[in-house]
Amino acid sequence: MHPPPPAAGVAMDFGQNSLFGYMEDLQELTIIERPVRRSLKTPEEIERLTVDEDLSDIDRAVYLLSAGQDIQGTSVIANLPFLMRQNPTETLRRVLPKVREVLHVASVEMQLTAAVSFLTILQEESMSVHTCAHSFLQVILLHLEHRDTGVSNAWLETLLSAIELLPKETLRHEILNPLVSKAQLSQTVQSRLVSCKILGKLTNKFDAHSIKREILPLVKSLCQDVEYEVRSCMCRQLENIAQGIGTELTKSVVLPELIELSGDESGSVRLAAFETLVNMLDMFDTDDRSQTILPLVKSFCEKSFKADESILISLSFHLGKLCHGLYGIFTPDQHLRFLEFYKKLCTLGLQQENGHNENQIPSQIAEQEKKYTSVRKNCAYNFPAMIVFVDPKNFHMELYSTFFCLCHDPEVPVRYTIAICFYEVSKLLNSGVYLIHKELITLLQDESLEVLDALINHLPEILELMSIGGESSVQENKLSSLPDLIPALTAAEQRAAASLKWRTHEKLLQKYACLPHIISSDQIYYRFLQRMFTIMMTNNVLPVQRAAARTLCIFLRYNRKQEQRHEVIQKLIEQLGQGKSYWNRLRFLDTCEFIIEIFSKSFFCKYFFLPVIELTHDPVANVRMKLCYLLPKVKSALKIPADMHLLQQLEMCVRKLLCQEKDKDVLAIVKKTVLELDRMEMSMDVEQLEKEKHQNDGRPSDKSFEKKRRDSRTPMQSLPKNIPISVPGPSSSTPSTSKEIKKSKLIRSQSFNNQAFHAKYGNLDKCASKSSTLAHTPSVSGLMRTAMLSLTDDSFRTRNTSSIPASFPPNPVLPSTSRGTGNTADPKSSGSKDAQPRKATLKSRKSNP
Repeated sequence: MHPPPPAAGVAMDFGQNSLFGYMEDLQELTIIERPVRRSLKTPEEIERLTVDEDLSDIDRAVYLLSAGQDIQGTSVIANLPFLMRQNPTETLRRVLPKVREVLHVASVEMQLTAAVSFLTILQEESMSVHTCAHSFLQVILLHLEHRDTGVSNAWLETLLSAIELLPKETLRHEILNPLVSKAQLSQTVQSRLVSCKILGKLTNKFDAHSIKREILPLVKSLCQDVEYEVRSCMCRQLENIAQGIGTELTKSVVLPELIELSGDESGSVRLAAFETLVNMLDMFDTDDRSQTILPLVKSFCEKSFKADESILISLSFHLGKLCHGLYGIFTPDQHLRFLEFYKKLCTLGLQQENGHNENQIPSQIAEQEKKYTSVRKNCAYNFPAMIVFVDPKNFHMELYSTFFCLCHDPEVPVRYTIAICFYEVSKLLNSGVYLIHKELITLLQDESLEVLDALINHLPEILELMSIGGESSVQENKLSSLPDLIPALTAAEQRAAASLKWRTHEKLLQKYACLPHIISSDQIYYRFLQRMFTIMMTNNVLPVQRAAARTLCIFLRYNRKQEQRHEVIQKLIEQLGQGKSYWNRLRFLDTCEFIIEIFSKSFFCKYFFLPVIELTHDPVANVRMKLCYLLPKVKSALKIPADMHLLQQLEMCVRKLLCQEKDKDVLAIVKKTVLELDRMEMSMDVEQLEKEKHQNDGRPSDKSFEKKRRDSRTPMQSLPKNIPISVPGPSSSTPSTSKEIKKSKLIRSQSFNNQAFHAKYGNLDKCASKSSTLAHTPSVSGLMRTAMLSLTDDSFRTRNTSSIPASFPPNPVLPSTSRGTGNTADPKSSGSKDAQPRKATLKSRKSNP
């Protein structure tokens, strides 16, 4: 360790005091390191931790529990379920007694591990009920009152889960009967609290008569306990007990107890009684609700502002359920009072009358503000229920001002919650959704990205409701009342892009895919489409770029203006597919994948097939590798016989990659791609095949056929000349005569029969070094057999068929650009994102007639 350097301008002091100071620092560091050194095991300790490898699992477990260290015993207990599955008899006879002994003095960690292991064993139900009760249940009951609260709760959770698995008689004898003494006042508070929770769980296992005779007396006793913790705990179990005893006993036994507990001197007991009443509203009839429950709720609400803020938090959280349960019971005056109470809670802490006491210290003020924020957040959560309470028709008069306040609340959690509920509010308002247009803009422009993230979860559905709702249903006027929507959407995207929360940005771009259904294509073209291009080319987060690419494809899909479509296609090909950055070329392949998914097959083949295939010449290995992964999808976009010429070009590109690729990773993927392409079935255009069959049946002479074919050719004028367009090839797609078909099949059959099919793919590695051996490479012998049956081009037929198979010409000709220098080692200029621009002059190749 070196001492820290001196501050600037301060000379080094090599005096005695300085040296002593450094020595003290070194001593402190030594003290810090001592625990690390002590943690290392000495040879004697290692010897004690070493166990004979020849011991069986049972013997090893017994040994470690008897003589091992604490961590070894914990490991054995964690492995107890495995031992029970492997050898239950020996585990119960030898291991479990040792576990009982160890647990008496076990650490907290070992106790928690044992609770989990015991529960796992009970849930597997691999033993008899008697064994379970005798061997495991007694251990669980013994440790319920452990001095450590965490351990006691862990064993209690194990017992409560085990109650669901045990039969009624076992529960009666082993748990319920001892519980009578455990629930007495003479027992500890912890024992009585445990009894409350066990009683609440047992009611699901016994019939109403047994509950009335054996459980209800204990329940009444615990509801009258002298400790408020016990009364509160038992009160929260009354809901489970009511479900077990039925409606009649609930009205005669449980309801009186709840009424008494709702007036308890302890605030926590009153709160427990209120929450239990709210949860049990469905169990009471109309008379009980109006005559008993409603007065209690009214009294609780009136006293809540004078009580602790925690009661207000609970009341505001259960307000929606309370409105639903008491709906139709309120008188007009009670209805109005309850609504005013809700409005007051929505602004709690914001009004002047809710100011702080001058005697409060800052920490108390901060804690109170936090509770007020929780109350307003709960009010925002219950806002959809309050719309139902007042009827959506009365929203503007009764609740709009409150909704406005919640959307403009100074605290982010409140605005976040109302943003989550915005879709539900929009659905409830239905045709009146136009009333909250401004609030939508407000939340879209919120300074907190958390609020924006919550809002955009259902943004497409909200915008759809906005577009079809409102005072006017005329389609062209659907956005006349929402002029700020587009600026708000663009500002939200820019704010998300400027932040570090790229997942919010990605989600927002994905949701923008709904815009073609909301706004016009011109608005999308001029306000959003160019932004998608910018994100694809400049953003550094791949999921964001892919989201922008997919959304751009959807924008293009719904754009019906040919000029705009052609411009977008041209920019995709020139700026991405032929871009100087390899990163842009990778994104072009991503975009083509989305185009295959979203557009028709003919659209992809017409505009993007050649630019994609041209990337086989790319100097960057990653681009070629990604292209290989895309090739199966490219092939799936082709149809036979219309796209036969494209299929041939695809085959030649694969051959060229296979024989000229020098990157071993790319070559390995090429080999896998060849296998996948070979297994793929081609899509057949049945109508086209039938049409050509009829034409062949009544085919004219060769000269007239050639004349008609030449006359049918028309120049392509739909796109600029620098955009390659794939058009259906001429007669090369199908054989012109039956003799040529037979000749092609015969040549191919002879060529394939002369090769060793059992050694298929065996010579792939040699192709990368010598392209002249292509004719003797059987690795792609099955590649695209359908295409080879109809290959009758003169450039292929004139080759020597005795040494080269007709389906594998050695030097295939592809449309190329100035980048077609072969797949050599990647130059440095091509591997960076700032590589030199490359010209692409793809031209449509015309086959000779």
